Amino acid sequence: MKQINVGLLGIGTVGGGTFNVLMRNQQEIAGRAGHSIVITKVADRNLELARQVTAGQVSLTDDAFSVVNDPDIDVVVELIGGYGIAKELVLTAIRNGKHVVTANKALIALHGNEIFAAAREQGVIVAFEAAVAGGIPIIKALREGLAANRIEWIAGIINGTTNFILTEMREKGLAFADVLGEAQRLGYAEADPTFDVEGIDAAHKLMILAAIGFGMPMKFDQAYTEGITRLESKDIRYAEELGYRVKLLGITKRSEAGVELRVHPTLIPEKRLVANVNGAMNAVLVKGDAVGPTLYYGAGAGAEPTASAVIADLVDVARMMTTEVAARVPYLGFQSGQIVDLAVMPISEISSAYYLRLRVSDKPGVLAEVTRILGDRAISIDAMMQKEPAEGEDQADIVILTHTTVEKNMDMAIAAIEALSAIEGKVTRIRMEELGR
Repeated sequence: MKQINVGLLGIGTVGGGTFNVLMRNQQEIAGRAGHSIVITKVADRNLELARQVTAGQVSLTDDAFSVVNDPDIDVVVELIGGYGIAKELVLTAIRNGKHVVTANKALIALHGNEIFAAAREQGVIVAFEAAVAGGIPIIKALREGLAANRIEWIAGIINGTTNFILTEMREKGLAFADVLGEAQRLGYAEADPTFDVEGIDAAHKLMILAAIGFGMPMKFDQAYTEGITRLESKDIRYAEELGYRVKLLGITKRSEAGVELRVHPTLIPEKRLVANVNGAMNAVLVKGDAVGPTLYYGAGAGAEPTASAVIADLVDVARMMTTEVAARVPYLGFQSGQIVDLAVMPISEISSAYYLRLRVSDKPGVLAEVTRILGDRAISIDAMMQKEPAEGEDQADIVILTHTTVEKNMDMAIAAIEALSAIEGKVTRIRMEELGR
């Protein structure tokens, strides 16, 4: 059985999980791959950590370039993250004729077009299952399992940190800032949580899913991104009273007008399966024209769940190394000549139903003025709820659910409502989605 020599870049949480799972399940993995897959060299700036994780069983270095330039390494596993040095390392490995496995969603979303082109030129494989939804094999499902389908839309909870925060806000009635602190203490959120709570991490992953689902190049700079930092616990409570849950969703849809590519808080009917995905778990819904809606659920992060995806990619690489390039599964599921430069729709052109929360003076005529503004812009109301003012206050919350309308119409309506003297502060807007069954 031929041995595949692997160079591992980064021995942190995912790198350590990959090393441990590969060592523990080596026999089963070799039986599936048809080759013995062995990590022979590890690069990490923290050599003491690397020694602890590997117990001195492999060669260690703090120079990642010595791994990608090592002629004895067959496959480079990049688990450093970011898109600076990681990009240089990956492109160097490709130029040296090495196959690459990466969990780096930012790298693929921003530089995937360049990386895939370089890999095609060299005839090597780039595998990235672990870049989206951790241990859920969603890329393999899209690229292979659903190959017979025209993908209509994809929607998912693809960031565990924000899902944990929203779950805690709903279950405990806590404010965003309080739950964020708890998430940081538990290790769900980074010290700087910006990429998670502002939706950037989810947008990286959504771009990859859209590219595979629709056969389009990466266009991350055109994705609409909105995080959860402005959500208040009262919005989550009001949504619950109306039969909805609030989730941060990545949503991509294809229509004749182009591709929607958006990440934002979303109201989902509480009876939907995806509305009941709680804690740090992930879930992805895919609607194919033949199969209908399908749901993929599991751990979206963590050492061993993500390692499961990394090693599955290593197995695929080992199986395909001796396969003719034309016979390999394409990076984005479509042959390179079939990638289509689809237009990404601006958020102003998408259609959605909306949740609106207004803080208004408790006096006659205010609600009539608000409904007139909505009606003038052809926005019809589906449901409405008015809360009584708290004791000693003369302002109340009004919550309105609308039927589907075009976002630019809603933008104009909100601007007009906020201009009313009886309106206090900004109108809170959350988009709504039915999401299949």
